[in-house]
Amino acid sequence: MAMIGTGSGDFAIGHRRRGEALANPSRGSTGWRWARRFAAGAALGSIAALLLGYAGFVARIPLSEPAAVPRTDAIVVVTGGSQRIGDAIGLLGAERGSRLLISGVNEKTGREELAKLNPSSRELLACCVDLDYRARNTIGNAIETRRWVRRHAFRSLLVVTSNYHMPRTLAELGHAMPGLKLVPHPVVTSQMDASGWWNDWGTVRLLAPEYVKYLAARLRSVVEGDPETSRLSVIIGGRKPVSPKPPGEIGPESERRSQAPATIRGG
Repeated sequence: MAMIGTGSGDFAIGHRRRGEALANPSRGSTGWRWARRFAAGAALGSIAALLLGYAGFVARIPLSEPAAVPRTDAIVVVTGGSQRIGDAIGLLGAERGSRLLISGVNEKTGREELAKLNPSSRELLACCVDLDYRARNTIGNAIETRRWVRRHAFRSLLVVTSNYHMPRTLAELGHAMPGLKLVPHPVVTSQMDASGWWNDWGTVRLLAPEYVKYLAARLRSVVEGDPETSRLSVIIGGRKPVSPKPPGEIGPESERRSQAPATIRGG
């Protein structure tokens, strides 16, 4: 009888414990709780890393244009603002490079339109400037610049673009041409003040997508080979980096001129 009583008591205790487990399913789920905590901690850590990376990205954006500009073999400017082109033509006139590539020109914009915007540089535009109509994004700018650099056997390049766009431009050019010396020349305008970005929602909206694109460019350079043959470049860029025009075309064939004289100023 004692044995039967003991067995009945064990059965009752086990039944009660099973009932408690069903009533409170979180009991005995310590592993799941730790997994959820780990996932939440990892998410918070990732967000913190992105925010710190963003702050560092903004802190490295130049707030002023360089006072001294070294001389390079050539100059490339990425379209996106009229001041970029004007500054690049000015650098060409100051003989900071022997030739200039304007990459990503709108198909409706010709040499005459550029001359009207820069009337004092009409001769430079006629002799020493090449127009790239094929590039459709920054990846395409890098691909077309590489073709141009190889055609002329340049070894150093002065890169002209907006200050906030410079990190991604250098990343793309460096990925396409790892052996080329790149010298940044950021264009700074009053329309975007990175010094007080946390107080200006417009600046945040401009810089945040640029930071994400910069990270994508850096990560893509690790996993892909040649950007010209990479499907990942099309996915990240949102469209093909170059148009279907002939690969050798840099502006109208009739507009190509000889290079500038080899006269070099000190600097």
